[in-house]
Amino acid sequence: MGQGEASARGTTMEGDCLSCIKYLMFVFNFLIFLGGSFLLGVGVWVLVDPTGFREIVAANPLLFTGVYIILGMGGMLFLLGFLGCCGAIRENKCLLLFFFMLILLIFLAELAAAILAFIFREHLTREYFTKELKRHYQGYNTTDVFTSTWNAIMTTFDCCGVNSPEDFKDSLFRLINQSHMVPEACCQRASQTGELAYISQEQCLSGNMMFRNNKGCYSAVVDYFELYIYVAGALAIVVLTIELFAMVFAMCLFRGIQ
Repeated sequence: MGQGEASARGTTMEGDCLSCIKYLMFVFNFLIFLGGSFLLGVGVWVLVDPTGFREIVAANPLLFTGVYIILGMGGMLFLLGFLGCCGAIRENKCLLLFFFMLILLIFLAELAAAILAFIFREHLTREYFTKELKRHYQGYNTTDVFTSTWNAIMTTFDCCGVNSPEDFKDSLFRLINQSHMVPEACCQRASQTGELAYISQEQCLSGNMMFRNNKGCYSAVVDYFELYIYVAGALAIVVLTIELFAMVFAMCLFRGIQ
């Protein structure tokens, strides 16, 4: 009789534990579902944003590809969160195993992307951008993707060069446009009857500091996105942690289902 009670008590505890894991997995997968929805929202916002960021992204193939990667990852996390919630509530072993394998692949891909970003971090330095600007920026060639991208950045963020307007000394731009000290995109603008117009384009192009933007674009862009960079980094850590717990709970629930 005592053994039967102990066995029944053990079975009850196992059932309670399995039920707890099931609902914990549902919560974690719901968070993954929300994370996927957030990434989808960010990707769509970048593509339709009317403030000029869309043009910057469209002009740069690397950024353009990155937006679609964000959309793809968001869609996959959205789907995985949905599958995980269904698998947990219905206690379906096939769904749970499928969920575990897919989320493992995503986890490994995210880990590989983080390692690659660390390895190629030197491509995000001031020196790298300055060297590229001097070698490739042409100023007024609208068919050149690199030039169009930089024009969009300098116009959007009211900045000039990577560090300052001095970056255009001994550059391809000065070689092509010898009478201009800085490109037109560096000139200060003021709103007139709802439209932006240059304050004094002639003075700006001749090098007058009073009529050009003197802040470097590297600092301007970093200042603008500083908060978003920290939020994105924190979000990435949270997402990886949630994915780890979701995989553990999925496997525990898979093994516990009879």
